[in-house]
Amino acid sequence: MKELEKALPQYDYLYLGDNARAPYGTRSFDTVYEYTLQAVKWLFDQGCPLVILACNTASAKALRNIQQKELPKIDPAKRVLGVIRPTAEIAGNLTKTGNIGILGTQGTVSSHSYILELQKFFPDVTVYQEACPMWVPLVENNEHDKPGADYFVKQHIDNLLGYCPKMDAVFLACTHYPLLLDKIKQYIPEGMRVFEQGSIVAESLVHYLERHPEMRNRLSTGAARNFTTTDEAGTFDKQAAVFYGKMVSSRRIELL
Repeated sequence: MKELEKALPQYDYLYLGDNARAPYGTRSFDTVYEYTLQAVKWLFDQGCPLVILACNTASAKALRNIQQKELPKIDPAKRVLGVIRPTAEIAGNLTKTGNIGILGTQGTVSSHSYILELQKFFPDVTVYQEACPMWVPLVENNEHDKPGADYFVKQHIDNLLGYCPKMDAVFLACTHYPLLLDKIKQYIPEGMRVFEQGSIVAESLVHYLERHPEMRNRLSTGAARNFTTTDEAGTFDKQAAVFYGKMVSSRRIELL
């Protein structure tokens, strides 16, 4: 949201964090689908015509079925977009060797969504993946900048680099991972670049709205910022401020 706001500050934003049931990375396809659909329907009910799934696991396990099966029944004029396709559309342009690394949750990696999407746009690019199950808990528990995080960061970076020494571009395929970026950079070789998704997704949304004026004209432009969570609001506000870079004030809601 921080990057979307930078690129498109004029629009109203309603943020929903399903903190009571997060993280999604280790949950089954069916569970992630159910949770994601509930969140999407709630946002639609609040008047949002466009929903961004700012989660790689939800994008991998729920997005396509929601787009194809649910939207025609709910409202064909509304849209749900994810974060995997925007990344896949440009990832091949950011490697010189044609070898890309993906660091993600177990759910994202096991879905093979990045491999499938990148093959559509860059069939000559080879994708290597590494699941990092401890990284989200480190961030969620505010341990991402502590010495104990180094072991888990180095472990998975070493695993990823072991797959292909010619890899020159790595993508952080989880919205939690940018908070570990400083530590990640300590363990990657010189010449390898690490990419966050926020700015990539934001630029993609700018282009999407340029191509779809019918959606752009439906978006309200009061520059409002509203935050909601399915868990305790005070705890969410503290965690959100770490990601968002400034204080937030949220309200708790329930998803059914």
